[in-house]
Amino acid sequence: MNRLELRDVAKSYDIGTERVRAVDGVTLTLEPGEVVAIYGPSGSGKSTLLLLAAGMLEPDRGQILFGGADIGRLPSRKRAAHRLSLGFVFQTFQLMPGVSAADNATLKLLAEGWKPRRAREQALRWLELVGLGDRSHQPPERLSMGECQRVAIARALANEPRLILADEPTGSLDTERSREILELLSRIAHERRIGVLLATHDPEAANVADRVFELRDGQLRGRAGSPPAHERPSERDRTAT
Repeated sequence: MNRLELRDVAKSYDIGTERVRAVDGVTLTLEPGEVVAIYGPSGSGKSTLLLLAAGMLEPDRGQILFGGADIGRLPSRKRAAHRLSLGFVFQTFQLMPGVSAADNATLKLLAEGWKPRRAREQALRWLELVGLGDRSHQPPERLSMGECQRVAIARALANEPRLILADEPTGSLDTERSREILELLSRIAHERRIGVLLATHDPEAANVADRVFELRDGQLRGRAGSPPAHERPSERDRTAT
């Protein structure tokens, strides 16, 4: 099962003469098909937490497991394969100008060695799923910001990732477009049983997330109505009820 587990994870940085604890003893479990939103001010450690989950940073302490495998103990080749199995969505769309939405959405697949025809078919299928089937021929310059983010999501998910890591995916969007993108991520997560770890400032995220936490001074705190991870029923418990 593609469950993400962070166990007492810590990560610090030296900034000048100061030692900053970006992540300080975080324990969290993210189940397949679940959306977990992490709130916090800039510099609170949200992006660091996502990079740790992706295996792009080594924790100073603790374990990060995905599908039961300790990411920190994986050899470099398997760790690279783990990163390729993830879907990343960012605030900046990073689309190539003058290139159609379909071609932009194929880039990740081509980088992974997919044959161009198969990559395009897969990209077009995902563009249809995110509501851009009739806009696939348009370049970013002719798309709205919300549509550009949908292209970025289609690109991120085209290889059928096992986990989605979203870092401020609505930071460049207005309220209505933000709501649409968050609802889209939630629908994809629930329908396809893909976990979504969402770092955000957007208050709308609380409306689509299954659980909401706040990250302050590197520590994770459950918000009202959102039980801490260690108090939440396990998948087995939920199935049995």
